[in-house]
Amino acid sequence: MSASSVTYKVQPGGGLSGTVRVPGDKSISHRAVMLGALAEGTTEVSGFLNGEDCLCTMKAFQAMGVRVEQLGATSLRVHGVGLRGLSAPKSELDLGNSGTSMRLMAGLMSGQRFPTTLIGDESLSRRPMKRIIEPLAQMGARIESNEGKAPLRIHPVAGLKGISYRSPVASAQVKSGVLLAGLYAEGRTEVFEPEASRDHTERMLQSFGVAVEAERGRAALRGGQALKGTHIAVPADISSATFFMVGAAIVPGAQVLLTEVGINPTRIGVIEVLRRMGADIELTDERRFGAEPVADIRIKGGSLKGIAIDRELVAAAIDEFPAIFVAAACAQGETEVSGAEELRVKESDRIQAMCDGLAALGIAAQPKPDGARIVGGRIKGGTVDSKGDHRVAMSFAMAALRAEQPIAILDCANVNTSFPGFAELARQAGLRIAGG
Repeated sequence: MSASSVTYKVQPGGGLSGTVRVPGDKSISHRAVMLGALAEGTTEVSGFLNGEDCLCTMKAFQAMGVRVEQLGATSLRVHGVGLRGLSAPKSELDLGNSGTSMRLMAGLMSGQRFPTTLIGDESLSRRPMKRIIEPLAQMGARIESNEGKAPLRIHPVAGLKGISYRSPVASAQVKSGVLLAGLYAEGRTEVFEPEASRDHTERMLQSFGVAVEAERGRAALRGGQALKGTHIAVPADISSATFFMVGAAIVPGAQVLLTEVGINPTRIGVIEVLRRMGADIELTDERRFGAEPVADIRIKGGSLKGIAIDRELVAAAIDEFPAIFVAAACAQGETEVSGAEELRVKESDRIQAMCDGLAALGIAAQPKPDGARIVGGRIKGGTVDSKGDHRVAMSFAMAALRAEQPIAILDCANVNTSFPGFAELARQAGLRIAGG
């Protein structure tokens, strides 16, 4: 099946209801496999996201001699080989569509004693890798690239040196890649960010027994620390839950309960944004899955209003903005997003993809270099191009709940990278979706 051969066709109207458990968190699933592979002893992972992105990470480590047992649809046992136990792969490591895999593994592979080449699909090969190559080069890594993009050819070096790095962007992928390289570096590695990005790496390293200094906008560790096998319970992914949060919020009378959702403080910007827009959202049964806080989230539909969303909320909601754009299209008044230029270098240019799609559906949506201005109105229906971006595709699927005519969404195959079974789960909740 070609990457562009899946089209969603969504009938207008309907409403979401019931209890929904979305798949496991993608960011945490990636890291569980990576750190489990580097640990001494075995690591049990429950709630693993069995999507294409995370499977690319798993296959890459299997190619380097790590044994991974799949105990069930969402359970793994990773037999760690220790910090220095990886073996040279026989070929390039294909990371598919996963920017997380490529940037984190660029750091991890910079500390190995063998060469590796990291490749990806057409979309990943367009994404900027200079932002991770530059700090790794400061540590002594030797990485060749295609003008700052994949493929990345990583050469073994005599040793890495710890650095203090001030990242120009708030990026958990850059921060994590540098910290993973820091495990192999002499001395101390420290990363500062302009805003706090998601801190799953810091939390999980601590779960594996690594001493990490972590505070808002800063993380540091010393090289050479051993990781010890552990158990990682992966909560439901708040980024995947967001589609159902927005879908419920935009339809008066709708009500959805999302269970076991990760509410890491660096990831809950979408909840704050939707609450400022007037959404009725309640967190209940707050608890922990290891180092990660989780809760059940109840959303009741009602009337939303347009707001100004500035930089302070962007880093904590960066992956959720396609869905937030749909909420803005259904709100009364104008919503303006600023400080979100990072959206232009995701799986697609999400600012342009969302504004083009909303305009095709009859919504006034004006892109800006760092965001967009969206005026709420009537969603008329029509055809939109997801640009092969999973989050764009799922966001427009939810827009049909408020549409006057059907919406056809092109190029949706990549939904399986992050949310296998999305269409079926959405149908069960009340979305009138076909395809996928």
